[in-house]
Amino acid sequence: MSQRQKLRMGLIGGGGNGFIGRVHVTAATLDREADLVAGAFSSDPEKSRASATIFDVNEERAYGCYQELFAKERLLPRSDRIDFVSIATPNHTHADIATQALRSGFHVICDKPMTTELSEAASLVQLVAESKKVFVLSHNYSGYPMVRQAREMIEDGEIGDILAVRVSYQQGWMHGMKPDSIPERGAWKSDPIKNGRAGSLGDVGTHAFHLLRFVTQLRPETLMCTMKSFSNHHQLDDYGHALIQLENQAIGSVTWSQVSHGKLNDLTLQVDGTKGALSWKQEKPNQLIVGRLGRPTMTYDRHPRADYLKSSAQLACRLPAGHPEAFFEAFANVYRDAYVKMRVSEQSEAEAEGSRGSLCPTVSDGFEGVLFTHLCLDSQANRSTWIPWSC
Repeated sequence: MSQRQKLRMGLIGGGGNGFIGRVHVTAATLDREADLVAGAFSSDPEKSRASATIFDVNEERAYGCYQELFAKERLLPRSDRIDFVSIATPNHTHADIATQALRSGFHVICDKPMTTELSEAASLVQLVAESKKVFVLSHNYSGYPMVRQAREMIEDGEIGDILAVRVSYQQGWMHGMKPDSIPERGAWKSDPIKNGRAGSLGDVGTHAFHLLRFVTQLRPETLMCTMKSFSNHHQLDDYGHALIQLENQAIGSVTWSQVSHGKLNDLTLQVDGTKGALSWKQEKPNQLIVGRLGRPTMTYDRHPRADYLKSSAQLACRLPAGHPEAFFEAFANVYRDAYVKMRVSEQSEAEAEGSRGSLCPTVSDGFEGVLFTHLCLDSQANRSTWIPWSC
């Protein structure tokens, strides 16, 4: 697989009224490093094949199900068949699809949460190691340049030792839901079988937790959680708080909500250190706020040529300063990192040695996300007691 050769993408899910499948395709092809060439776009075979036109895929490679996709793509010449699949399906299907993809010899990019069950997540960790294929989880918020700036500033000790980190992810769309209506998209999220037992916790809480881990790189030690279901259209959680004791005596907190009026996609990050503090908002993604006692509050703008911007942030930029970059570009950065790993996986160990250190979320991050949801559920079930960070 040469550096210039485009990778070939297969998409599983994404048909119908869902939006995330189209986001995957846009992000995957933004830098013209990949083309969507095949897919199983719906669990309904007829709808899947009908989606070929929407995604500009040859009808012969719009398959009726993902099992057919893997079986038939494997028979194609190496130069024609897909290199990787992107999984944009309900949560309960992730484990089986990813397992079959890896066993069929394909790299995987999977929506979060990686699975609904901890045993499935553990099996995937082992399978990825055995297959030597690339597995990337689409925690796209780690792709924002200023999030990577925050991570590298912390690594370089610019805000000192971390005292506390707070991540909050609040939305309010559930107030528009009616108990007897079926939403145009995402109806499965109210079903504990298809969604898993973690409602908003699994949907947005896992993003918030990953952002905490990605930026600080501090490992959790114990966790305490409380959460509730306020919306009357389902019984899964839609609001919660998790307090996390991190290593080095740092304290972390994660808040998630989908019942907060006036909140659209309000993901915020705040990190307190012994020498300074950082704050970032997803709805104003091109700025990182830096505060230090007795000094003016500073705003670090996404400016690729500024000497204050770290290398990881510079590499995540596509446009000159003043031209906003946001959701699609951040998502595309995760894909771009994944492509580096995919190409490296095709090289010899000697060739690959200098190409490691990608920032894209891995199967280990996926396992941590599933563990986080399960420990939150355990803590809630035990009247919000402290739970050790262990399987």
